[in-house]
Amino acid sequence: MKQKTALVFGATGLVGSHLVRLLLDDEEYGTVRIFSRRGSGIISPKLDEQIVDFDKPGEWRDKVRGDVIFSCMGTTIKKAGSKEAQFLVDYTYQFRAAAAAAENGVRSMVLVSAPGAHPESRIFYNRIKGELDRDIIKLPFERIRIIRPSVLDGERKEKRRGESMAIALGKVLAPLIYPLKKYRPVHAGIVAAAMIAAEGDGPAAFAEYELEDLFNLSEGKRRGT
Repeated sequence: MKQKTALVFGATGLVGSHLVRLLLDDEEYGTVRIFSRRGSGIISPKLDEQIVDFDKPGEWRDKVRGDVIFSCMGTTIKKAGSKEAQFLVDYTYQFRAAAAAAENGVRSMVLVSAPGAHPESRIFYNRIKGELDRDIIKLPFERIRIIRPSVLDGERKEKRRGESMAIALGKVLAPLIYPLKKYRPVHAGIVAAAMIAAEGDGPAAFAEYELEDLFNLSEGKRRGT
């Protein structure tokens, strides 16, 4: 079996760090090429680490070559400093990466989006994600998988008070109030495993995965089914 090359954007983030380690342990992938502003601290013969300036795509776009691109970049307005800066990370950088991959013949893309993503949403974050979904779908990939997790649970390098409160409330209320079940927190490791499983999930050219799908995909990946 020919091993695949995975391309990862957002490799040092909450989901991305789990994703990279899972890909490195996955026999289907012979090379895991990550694009990041800083080093991951991971040492592996399968890891090809590219330290890049995302504002200078001309310096790295030709290296976006492989079999599948996984994109899970993201930030908050508080961390970015402004809506413009958040848009740059959540839309511009990811779209540039996806466009470079499509141009270089990468066949498959897996993108982490959000529930409620829509290009005309009144919620800024959902609008960014919706615009990115819309434009990624237009690129000439053979396969596109869009992942829509809820609030992400896991150990972050920086503390997000509002998100921590949402996670705590979600864990308590979601089992008690059925409509909230689809918004319950999901661990970043489950999302990462679901991303890998989704890439190989059936022959469809396009598929979207909501929260419950991620739990099912992750469980299937763990069992090897």
